[in-house]
Amino acid sequence: MATGAGWAPPRSVERHGAPRAGGGARSKSVAPGPRRPSPFPARSRPAPDNAGSADSCRVRVAVRLRPKNSEDLAHGADFDSCVELQPESKRLKLKKNNWNCESYKFDEVFSENASQKRVYEVVAKPVVESVLEGYNGTVMAYGQTGTGKTYTVGRLGKDDPSERGIMVRALEHILSSMSFETDCIAISYLQLYLESVQDLLAPEKTNIPIVEDAKTGEVSLPGAAIVEIKDLEHAFQLLQIGEANRHAANTKMNTESSRSHAILIIHLQRSSRIKEENCRPLSNDTHDIFPDDLPLVLKSKLLIVDLAGSERIDKSGSEGHMIEEAKFINLSLSSLGKCINALAENSPHIPIRDSKLTRILRDSFGGTARTSLVVTIGPSSRHYSETSSTIMFGQRAMKVVNTIKLKEEVDYEILYKKMEREVDQLTSEMERQQKVIKSEKMQLDKKLKESEKAFHDLRLTSNMQIENLEKEKCHLESAVKKLMQALEEEKGQNNLLSEQIIELEKLLNENKQQQLENISKTKILADTSKEHEKEMGELLKLLEEERSCSSSMKNRMSVLQQQLCDAQSSAQLQESMAREFEKKLTRVTEEFTSQLQSLKKNISELISEKEVIFEELKSTQEKAQQEMRHRQGLEDQILRLKQSASDNCAEESKASCGMVRSGSGLGNAAFVSKSGKLREAVSGQRGTISKIFEEVGLPNVLSLLKSEDLDVQIHAVKVVANLAAEDINQERIVEEGGLDALLSLLETSENTTIHRVTAGAVANLAMNGSNQGVIMNKGGARLLANVASKTDDPQTLRMVAGAIANLCGNEKLHLMLKQDGGIKALLGMFRGGHTDVIAQIARGIANFAKCESRVISQGHRKGRSLLIEDGVLTWMVANSTRFSASTRRHIELAFCHLAQNEDNTCDIIASGGIKELLRISRESPREDTRNLAKKALDSNPAFLREVQ
Repeated sequence: MATGAGWAPPRSVERHGAPRAGGGARSKSVAPGPRRPSPFPARSRPAPDNAGSADSCRVRVAVRLRPKNSEDLAHGADFDSCVELQPESKRLKLKKNNWNCESYKFDEVFSENASQKRVYEVVAKPVVESVLEGYNGTVMAYGQTGTGKTYTVGRLGKDDPSERGIMVRALEHILSSMSFETDCIAISYLQLYLESVQDLLAPEKTNIPIVEDAKTGEVSLPGAAIVEIKDLEHAFQLLQIGEANRHAANTKMNTESSRSHAILIIHLQRSSRIKEENCRPLSNDTHDIFPDDLPLVLKSKLLIVDLAGSERIDKSGSEGHMIEEAKFINLSLSSLGKCINALAENSPHIPIRDSKLTRILRDSFGGTARTSLVVTIGPSSRHYSETSSTIMFGQRAMKVVNTIKLKEEVDYEILYKKMEREVDQLTSEMERQQKVIKSEKMQLDKKLKESEKAFHDLRLTSNMQIENLEKEKCHLESAVKKLMQALEEEKGQNNLLSEQIIELEKLLNENKQQQLENISKTKILADTSKEHEKEMGELLKLLEEERSCSSSMKNRMSVLQQQLCDAQSSAQLQESMAREFEKKLTRVTEEFTSQLQSLKKNISELISEKEVIFEELKSTQEKAQQEMRHRQGLEDQILRLKQSASDNCAEESKASCGMVRSGSGLGNAAFVSKSGKLREAVSGQRGTISKIFEEVGLPNVLSLLKSEDLDVQIHAVKVVANLAAEDINQERIVEEGGLDALLSLLETSENTTIHRVTAGAVANLAMNGSNQGVIMNKGGARLLANVASKTDDPQTLRMVAGAIANLCGNEKLHLMLKQDGGIKALLGMFRGGHTDVIAQIARGIANFAKCESRVISQGHRKGRSLLIEDGVLTWMVANSTRFSASTRRHIELAFCHLAQNEDNTCDIIASGGIKELLRISRESPREDTRNLAKKALDSNPAFLREVQ
C-alpha cells in the first residue's frame, strides 16, 4: 500500500478465529497492549517518535498552513507570521515573539503551497486503503474558523480536478478499486447543528438518534438516509445536495463559515474471498473455522469529518442567532478536546457522553478505527492563541492509540440459496433417476409380460398340436386294429376255404375211386365232377380275389403305419421345439432376473442416497421449523405489543408519516421538539420492529398481510408502516409487492383499523418521490378518496389526509391527483371538524400551492390554479382564522403562493382575498410569510388598485 513520507504502512495483524456469539463475525486486531477498561473500546498510550510497530494504530496527525489572505496581507506590517515550518524534519516552530518560540513534531507538515493531491495521498489514502481491506477508518479536519478545513476536506472541484478535497478523492479511489458485481458502496451525509443530528441528503430528517451497541460498542444512526452509489457523477450530485443543505454564514473571519460539523459516512461491503486473493492468505486456524466454500463479506465504514471552526465572538463578529451557533460549536469542540486529553493522559474516565460529536466519533479516538487528523492553522500572529490551541490539540491526539479490527461475516443468505439450489438439484436428479428406473422397470415388466404371453400361447399351441396328434394316433391305431381284425377274419375265412378245398379234394379222390369202381356211373360223376370243378374254379377265383384284397389291405396297413411313424416324428419335433422354447424362456427369465437384481441393487443405492439426502433435508426442515417457531414467537411478540402500540399508535403514525418537513418551511420549533421527543419515546419499539424485520424478513412480513386472522393482519400492517418510515426500506417494500398488498387491503377490507393503519403505511411510502408516481399509477389516490368518503373516524381521516398531503408535494402528479378526486376528497374531510385532520388538509393544500407556484414561476405551466377549480380558495378565505396557529400558517402560506400567479388575480379579488392578503402581510407570526404576502401585493397592479 502506497504511503506518504513519514506514514508507516499497516503492520501484520493477528486474526481471532473464534466467531462472535450470535453474529457469525470474526475480527482481527492489533492490540497496543493491556489497557484498563473505559467507555471507549480501547485505551491509549503515549506514542513514541519512531515509526515502529506500536505506531501502526496510533492516530496520525498532519498540520497544514493556510496561505496569507487579503486580511493577513493588510495587517502584514503589524502582525508578522507566527509559524515557521520545517517540512524536512516534520517540525513546526510557533513564535510568540522574536525571542520566544516552541517546536513541535508532527507526522507530516504541509506548507501553504502543498497540493490537494499530496495532502490526500499522505493523510487519507492509507486510511482509504485500510477501509478497502475491511477496517473502519476516520479522516478529520480540525482548526480555527477560516483556516481551510472545508477546502481540504469538502472541496468538490468539479470544474478543476486538482482542487478536489479528501471526500471526492476518497470516493473516486474507492469506486476505482471496487467490483460492482460483488461489492457495494453507500453513503450517508449528516451535519451536527445546534447539538441536533440532521440528514443533509433528506433535510426533513432532524434530531436523528445515536444508538450504541451494548455488546460491540459500535455506533449507528438509525433513520439516516443511506444512498447506494454506482459512479462518481452520482456521488458529486449527492455531495452538492448535502453542501446546499449545510448551514453556513458570513463572519468577519470567513465569508462562508460552516455553522455545523459535517460527517460523510461511506459504508463499504466487499466479498472476503476476492479481497483475500489480492491480499495475504489467512492462517490455518481461520481456515479450519471458516472453510473456503463459505461466502464471507467484509463490512467497513469510512468517516470523513469536516469540523466547524472554533471562533471567538469578538473576532468573528457573530450576533443574534449566530452567537447561539458559535456557543454549540465551541461546546462540542471543547468536549472533543476533553476526550482527547483524557485518552492522552490515560485517564480512567472518558467524558464521551458530554456531546453528540464525541459519541459519533467514539470509534475514531481510542476505538477500533484507523484515524488520520489534519489540523489547519493560519500564519497571522493576530490569532496566536487559536493557532497554539489547535497545535496542542494535534499533539495530544498523536498520543491516542486505536485497536483496529477487521469485521468479517458469513453471508448466510448466499449460503442458504446455495444449499437450496443444491437440494433442488439433488431432488431433481433423484426424481429423474426414479423416473428412469420406473420407465426401465415398466419396459422390463412389459417385455416379461409379452414373453410370458408368448410362452403361454406357444404352450397352448403345442398342447393343442400334441392333443391333435394323439387323437390322430388313436384314430389310426383303432383303424389298424379294425383292419387287423378284418384281416384275421379274412384269414379265418381263407382257412375255412382251404379246409373246404381239402375236403373237396378228398371227395374228388373218393369220387375218382368210386369212378374207378363205378365206371358205370362215369357220366354222372363226370357231370358232377364238372360241376365240382366249376364250383372249385369259382372258389379258386374267390380265393384269388381274397388274396388280392388281403394284399391291398396289407398295403393300406403299411401306408397307415408310415403315416403313424410320420405323426410320431412330428410329435417328437413338436416336443423338441417345446423344449427349445422352454430353454429360451428359462434364459430370458434368468436374464430378466439378473437385470432385476441389478435394478434392485441400483434402487438400494439410490435409496441409500435418498436417505442421506433425506437426512440433509430433515436437518434443513428442522432449521426451517426452528425459524417458523421463531417467527411464531415474533408474531406472539407482535400481539403482546398490541396494548402498548395502541396507546401511542396515533402519535407514532404522525411521526412515521413524516407529516412535518423541516425543509419545507411549514413546521414550527415546538412541533419539531415534540416530534423529536416522540421519536425518542418510541425508539425502543422501533428497534424491536427493526429486529423483527431483520430476523423474519420482509417477504414473510408481507405474507402476514394476507393472514385470515384480523389481529395478525392489523399488526402486520403496523410493522410495514413502521418499516416504511425508514427511507432504506421504502423502495424494497414496493419492489417486494408491499404497495400492491396495501392498496388491495384499502380496496377490499371493510375494517376501520385496517383502513387507518394501511393509509398510514401508504403515507410513509408516499414520502419517497419515486414511490409517489407508482402509488398514483396504481390508483392509490382514488382508493384513498374512496376510503375518505366512507368513514367518519378521525384517525383514519387524518392518515388518509396525510397520505394525500404527501402526494401533493409532487408537481408532476397534480393533474392526475385532481382527476382521481384527491383534492375534492381532501376538502371533503373537513366535514368532521377534527383539528388533526384539518391540519393535514392545510398542509396538503400548502404543499400543492407551493409546488404549483414553483412550476408556474419557472414557466413550465400557465393558467389558473387547479386548487381554485375545486373550490379551495373559497374554503381558505372562509376558514383562514378559525384554526390553530400551525394550521393558520399552512393556509396563509398556501394563500400567498396562490397570489403569486397573476392568472388567479380575478378569483382572489372576487372571493375577498385582498383583505386576507393584507392581514397576512401585517399579522402573520412568520416573517417569510409576511414578506411573501407583501411581494404578492406589491407586484400585482390589480391588487394595488384594490388596496387603494
